[in-house]
Amino acid sequence: MAEMNIPVPNFDNNLGNWLCLDFTHTLQDRYNSDRNELLHSYSDLLAWGLHMGILKKDEAQQLLRIAEQHPQVASTLVNNAVSLREAIHRIFYTIAEDSTPPQDDMDVLNTLLARAMSHACIVPEGDRFSWEWSAHSDTEKLERINWLVVRSAADLLTSDKLHSVRACAAEDCRWLFLDISKNHSRRWCDMETCGNQAKARRHYSRKKSVSI
Repeated sequence: MAEMNIPVPNFDNNLGNWLCLDFTHTLQDRYNSDRNELLHSYSDLLAWGLHMGILKKDEAQQLLRIAEQHPQVASTLVNNAVSLREAIHRIFYTIAEDSTPPQDDMDVLNTLLARAMSHACIVPEGDRFSWEWSAHSDTEKLERINWLVVRSAADLLTSDKLHSVRACAAEDCRWLFLDISKNHSRRWCDMETCGNQAKARRHYSRKKSVSI
């Protein structure tokens, strides 16, 4: 069977250090007027799964074929993914700001988590066991990425790492990440972009104040 093409949107590097936080980065320039949505279709969702390494190429190909056979279901699942992403962003952003997550967003998360966990199972893997997902139909298989993301969010919410969630200090960015730095002092999503821009602004401000 001929291989089907999965276009690869311009996903940034995995800066969030946790799957669900990286998922929130599929909306770029969130706080700018020209923000850039990267999830327009189910193939975009698959491309992100490949980018993150949570899907293998043959799995993505199989899911794309199913999506093309069930376009309405696939479209609904993309909308669900975007709704989940926005709920996750608001939940973890408020936590990063030492506030209480909105109940409406927790309800979205818990509704999708309940569906995901109804498909979760434990399977043997060598001399250990691992999580797996059971789908009873082709259309249920299409939900796999959403299940992985919502489970990731639940794991982080119940983890002792929760209070290491940060929002980038750049006001026009505010990307979420898990601070795994040695002294928990990371301020920027990426030192090469937001960090350097902040340094340049500080340098310009100091230079301007000296010249006055």
